[in-house]
Amino acid sequence: MSALRDHRSGLSPISNVLLFVFCVSAQAQPPANIPHVGFLSASTASSFLDNTESFQRGLRENGYEPNKNIVIEYRFAEGNADHLGELANDLVRRKVSIIVTAGPQATRATKEATSVIPTVMAQDNDPVGAGYAMSLARPGGNITGLSQMGPDIVGKQLELLKEVVPHLSQVAVVANFTRPGTEGELKKLEAIARELNLQLHVLNVPVAMSVETAFRTARQERDGACLGLTNAALFSQRSRIAELAIKSRLPLMYSSHEWAEAGAVMSYGTNSGDLYRRVAIYVDKILKGAKPGDLPIQQPTKFDFLINLKTAKQIGLTIPPNVLARADRVIR
Repeated sequence: MSALRDHRSGLSPISNVLLFVFCVSAQAQPPANIPHVGFLSASTASSFLDNTESFQRGLRENGYEPNKNIVIEYRFAEGNADHLGELANDLVRRKVSIIVTAGPQATRATKEATSVIPTVMAQDNDPVGAGYAMSLARPGGNITGLSQMGPDIVGKQLELLKEVVPHLSQVAVVANFTRPGTEGELKKLEAIARELNLQLHVLNVPVAMSVETAFRTARQERDGACLGLTNAALFSQRSRIAELAIKSRLPLMYSSHEWAEAGAVMSYGTNSGDLYRRVAIYVDKILKGAKPGDLPIQQPTKFDFLINLKTAKQIGLTIPPNVLARADRVIR
């Protein structure tokens, strides 16, 4: 692995362990003239390890060996998106060759920090709607990468909840109004909800500290299920959030498989490992001279549908056999 570079002081014990793990193989400094690639995420280093490993695997598939012929400058906001601007500016000051952004908040911070350094999105939900690109086919400017198809995915998630929860009439939606692309996802959800004769109860949860309040409100409003929109600030807290959902007897749905593995009843979304592996293809093309504005933004090609049958039994929910049969994986 490459050296994990974090300019912030006062790292937690977990971060110190990760820093050691990333640095242990770096016995010598790489040559100064090799490309440096920034990697910016609002999440924590520990919770994002699978994705950074997928990214490095993609680099190796394209001929790059981290810390030998390429250096990755990692920056994690540790769940506090307010730090992303500072971290993005630090990467700009270091004059990295490319910045890889892990989510729309990281992309927004990078867009505000530079209009020159090529930026590759790893998992933006609606890059055109958020103003990061003119179009998917020809983004223009300095930003390109991969789209999560956020609005389409959340619509499918709501349909799945309706299938598995008998007599569902109202769904709590955990959203972060400051996250780019959230407005488009909510509009899609509202349209699907009308078709399914469902009411949406939208809860603004920008930080992990407000999660308990959100679930208390959901119980008071007698919501029948909970759908969480992607939120990097909550990703490291997914086990605690799943526990709150179980205590509230609320079927919880999120987009990535890590949520179902942590205790959510279901997850449906893009295969994040595939996205981060494919990001390396863009990095390779740009380092070889391609302009990001000329590289089409690609849609996801792999999707994961997981069902946590253990959690379903805990809250007294029976998953219909036809839904179980469609799952890519069932956690028992």
